[in-house]
Amino acid sequence: MPGGRLTQQERQQIALGLGDGLAYAEIARRLDRPTSTVTREVMRNGGPTAYRPDLAHRATEGRARRRRPGGDARPVARGDGRDAAAVRDYEEAFATVFMQGGLPRMTARVLAALYATDAGSLTAGELGERLQVSAGSISKAVAFLESQSLIRRERDDRRRERYVVDDELWYQSMIASAKANERMVEIARQGVAVLGAGTPAAARLENVARFMDFVGEEIVRAAEQAREILLSKPAGGEAGDAGAPGDPEGPKGAEGRD
Repeated sequence: MPGGRLTQQERQQIALGLGDGLAYAEIARRLDRPTSTVTREVMRNGGPTAYRPDLAHRATEGRARRRRPGGDARPVARGDGRDAAAVRDYEEAFATVFMQGGLPRMTARVLAALYATDAGSLTAGELGERLQVSAGSISKAVAFLESQSLIRRERDDRRRERYVVDDELWYQSMIASAKANERMVEIARQGVAVLGAGTPAAARLENVARFMDFVGEEIVRAAEQAREILLSKPAGGEAGDAGAPGDPEGPKGAEGRD
């Protein structure tokens, strides 16, 4: 499997594949590349409907020049000892997943950056420096994330405003999904009344309502059972002392067997 950056010819093939309506996995197979490479390439360069191979290639070259002044590969020092290039690539991949879920690119990058910090929080200045973007771009992104309850604002001991990722983001997301299901159930059953019970259209909508109702209930049940996982400590901390949510063989169960 080839490594390194995508070539201009490969980007042309990606554009042709998108034009033919091929899935990312099929385009990647034809290039002998990981699907994640193709997905990240497309999502960071306009998405499937706006991808332009020549612009994508120039953008990549520009990023490479900014990362390696003078064209030399120079490692970027990090105080935590992590590989700066690996962390940067991971954040880009993480942001791509958020983008596939519907977040705008800058918003996705901010959220990924927050998740990739040990503290789970950064100031606007720290975000701007980390992502190499303007304060205005950060402001718009955090405003959207806050409106969606994906982050919150706090003041640190120096009175600086920090943006904090919510440890219960995934729980909140699941509950929001369940609420969306409830709305679908409601509108589907309105259709049953309008179209007349017993008609093919009404039967179809009733089946949709029953399916979404069941799925929504299961989502809520699973989210409630697994919620405590999101608040677990890192390995070696208290997390290892507790059983899985709803697991009767947790600490108390173990004591009962002694």
